[in-house]
Amino acid sequence: MSEPLFPSLANPDSREAIRIGDDAITYRDLARAAAATAHDLQGAERVAVWAEPTLELAVATVAALAAGVAVIPINPGLGTRELGHIVSDSAPERLLARAGVDPPKELQHLPRTEVDPKAGGTDPLPDELGDDDVAFIMYTSGTTGPPKGVQIPRRAIATNLDALAEIWEWTSEDRLTHALPVFHVHGLVIGLLGPLRRGGRLEHVGRFSPKALADALARGATMVFGVPTMYSRIAKEAETDPEVAGAFAKARLLVSGSAALPTTVHDAMKRLTGQEILERYGLTETLMNAGVRLGDPVIPGRVGPPLPGIDVKLVADDGGTIDATDDETIGEVAVRGPNLFKGYLNRPDATEEAMRDGWFMTGDMATRNAQGSLKLVGRKSTDLIKSGGYRIGAGEIEGALLEHPAVSEAAVTARPDEDLGERIVAWVVTEPDATTTADELTDHVASLLTKHKRPREVHFIDELPRNAMGKVMKRELGK
Repeated sequence: MSEPLFPSLANPDSREAIRIGDDAITYRDLARAAAATAHDLQGAERVAVWAEPTLELAVATVAALAAGVAVIPINPGLGTRELGHIVSDSAPERLLARAGVDPPKELQHLPRTEVDPKAGGTDPLPDELGDDDVAFIMYTSGTTGPPKGVQIPRRAIATNLDALAEIWEWTSEDRLTHALPVFHVHGLVIGLLGPLRRGGRLEHVGRFSPKALADALARGATMVFGVPTMYSRIAKEAETDPEVAGAFAKARLLVSGSAALPTTVHDAMKRLTGQEILERYGLTETLMNAGVRLGDPVIPGRVGPPLPGIDVKLVADDGGTIDATDDETIGEVAVRGPNLFKGYLNRPDATEEAMRDGWFMTGDMATRNAQGSLKLVGRKSTDLIKSGGYRIGAGEIEGALLEHPAVSEAAVTARPDEDLGERIVAWVVTEPDATTTADELTDHVASLLTKHKRPREVHFIDELPRNAMGKVMKRELGK
């Protein structure tokens, strides 16, 4: 067995580890509560964890990993179809949640462990998860069909967090603050486990607001993680509130990910706070692949070179490796290293399709400059929408729209949005004599999927433009 995943929990002290709102827990109390919960998980292989920003989530996640049990984070905002698929596909044996959670019917059949952050005992925190054991099963956004369960091993987490610590000089003296959702890699693995592995501190502010993050910085936070939508709103607030601008000016490190950060936001934050925001690039299947180093020049649109220990190459359409560093030649990003997932749960076909001679084919297209820094330019698929930091599949939304009785045909595209990055736009042909409204269709999608996947615009048209083969020509929509 390698070193403990969380050294500060193996020999805990009274330092504060996590603060969420007015609730806080020390390393010693976190280790005790997690050890007590881990004892109840003996013999389990997978557990579902109700993933909302609470101390109970932190205790449940640490406990499961310590017990050698894979964690399936459950987004409380999931629609019935997505949640039903995830539960059926992953087959969790137990639900871990705080007292008072009323789970949806898809989870009610599971035995339940109510997590208590105040639980204690004398047993030390175990460390049963092997380097190649699955730590998390996180589901993709379902861009090409039902969401796929990504099996993330312990080795990926440990090596990736250590690589990020190296490029950002992340230490036990740092106090991270953020408001990211805690059911995916950015908020849960990097944003929660990262501080615990370093022996530092996390303050999750709960609901996002520029003022909440500014207050955390005023209390001594040194690092902020966010997505472009958040930084866009922070810049707008800093324009009129000197206290917000002053708080962000004191941060040691600002990091953005999950989508490209607009140059206008980069420029506004630098003008208002003196800060340059570092971008990084990752996927559920790979965790973080590349990142701008602290102290390196910051160029908007660049996600930096590969992280230490990770190999990245660009692949041409014919499968050959692109050696050019002219920042013009575009290729698909391929990744190899200890950060890779162990495959898609129950989908060996999808795993085989995604891998090529040990390299994971990301589907992302990029260029590279002479310093090895990557610039992402889009997806091989034209149906991926990045909105508010989320990666959203157009086909999934189209399918949900088509389940409405008034909808005959539907196509979904993206439109640039200053706040969200991209907004979801639906183009709908209704059934003859049927009536519906944009609000009704938006609510319909939100009820089946997740709220952030709802269309922000709905246009009713007479017919969808199609080519000779009957394929919808999305580029013609809106012209």
